[in-house]
Amino acid sequence: MTAVIGTPLSIESWAVPGSVRLGMGTRAALPDGDAFLVAGVAGGLGPSVRPGDVVVAPDASAPLLAGALRRLGLTVHIGPIHTSDHIVTGAERRAYNALAVDMETERLRVAAGDRPFAAVRAISDGVGAPLWSPAMLGRGVRALKALRTATPALRQWAEAIGGREVLLAAPRSFCAGVERAIEVVERALHQRGTPVYVRRQIVHNAHVVRRLRELGAIFVDEIEDVPPGSTVVLAAHGVAPAVRTAARERDLDVIDATCPLVTKVHSEVKRYAGRGETVFLIGHGDHEEVVGTLGEAPADIVLVEDVAAAERVTAHDPGRVAYAMQTTLAVDEAEEIASVLRSRFPALHAPRREDICYATTNRQQAVRAIARSADLVLVVGSENSSNSVRLVEVAAREGARAHLVEDAGEIELAWLAGVRTVGITAGASAPPHLVDDVVAGLAGLGPVTARESRVGAENVQFALPKEVS
Repeated sequence: MTAVIGTPLSIESWAVPGSVRLGMGTRAALPDGDAFLVAGVAGGLGPSVRPGDVVVAPDASAPLLAGALRRLGLTVHIGPIHTSDHIVTGAERRAYNALAVDMETERLRVAAGDRPFAAVRAISDGVGAPLWSPAMLGRGVRALKALRTATPALRQWAEAIGGREVLLAAPRSFCAGVERAIEVVERALHQRGTPVYVRRQIVHNAHVVRRLRELGAIFVDEIEDVPPGSTVVLAAHGVAPAVRTAARERDLDVIDATCPLVTKVHSEVKRYAGRGETVFLIGHGDHEEVVGTLGEAPADIVLVEDVAAAERVTAHDPGRVAYAMQTTLAVDEAEEIASVLRSRFPALHAPRREDICYATTNRQQAVRAIARSADLVLVVGSENSSNSVRLVEVAAREGARAHLVEDAGEIELAWLAGVRTVGITAGASAPPHLVDDVVAGLAGLGPVTARESRVGAENVQFALPKEVS
């Protein structure tokens, strides 16, 4: 597919080397091509945009393009661009519900039809920076410099244009434990009103936390940050007994949103330690789930983070040992560590049921299936989400190029050049709509054929805590 980068004016063409001159206002016209990106200078509407900022029209690929522009250091807004048949100045600028005004974008979008289209406008003046003023020259230069800075991202957009097959891993996104934890906070807010405090992130996803904060939840680092007598929700990852003790001392109304599968691991560890066994905990020491589990019996638990650690750990009595696992580990790596422990400690007691949760296992199997056929795998999830990070690692071990992205805006256009098959999944704490946004962003670059690759069904549901049921 042929992508054209066009600019209305000659001076804008100078700022965007290699662009095609499209003409100004009603004279603007698209050349032959399969996709079009229009770049130029525009006036700002409203106080949020300032000279030198960049506005990206809200077309399908806008999040990807805006992300590329931000990585170049530009201040970027996604929002409507109003197209006028005349230069708009003064009070008229307050009449439009848009971020910028120009004389070409909407006309050229209509001319593009169903072909991929994007528009990028650098702001030269605004409501608080009028067009006709002595400072206009400096603001115009600032806008043209922004266009020049933006040029590598514009070219990346053009190089990413093309049709693609999208392989959607299933299962993906929210698991039952995450859905339960989110509903706990929502019900607490509805039943008790604000403020409702949440210790740490309820689940490891920035979008989930942001939405709950907007609903009125207040996120704190420690129990000591919660005013005495207040309501506090404990996050899905579980906490050490000391946290519960601190909550009682502050007379807090505690609602426990710990995932039942994490609670199961805590119970196992307490049972093993109560029998006088050394417990080898396979997991990552910096993860909140592991911190909470270690707190159950700190004198009797030995953290085992990798195979090397498994080969050197010791126990007070090698005949009285057991192991447990963090629920969000990569299945194959965790089993490799457990195998080393079993070979060194023949009396090692294993969990009654697998510690790695069903959702983690299912999502790893699903991403493994799509990774074998994909040129690129995108895993939607936050950086502090262990199960999301593990999905990237699992896909990479299958030979795929794999990247973790918070949302569509973190997809780098350069990754997509020449890529025709994209696998997409999401960690258990990532909202499903983020996957839809990624697919929509790819569709803004060319025709997309999406098909789901399902390796199993999930019908697990967990009861809510009695405090909010």
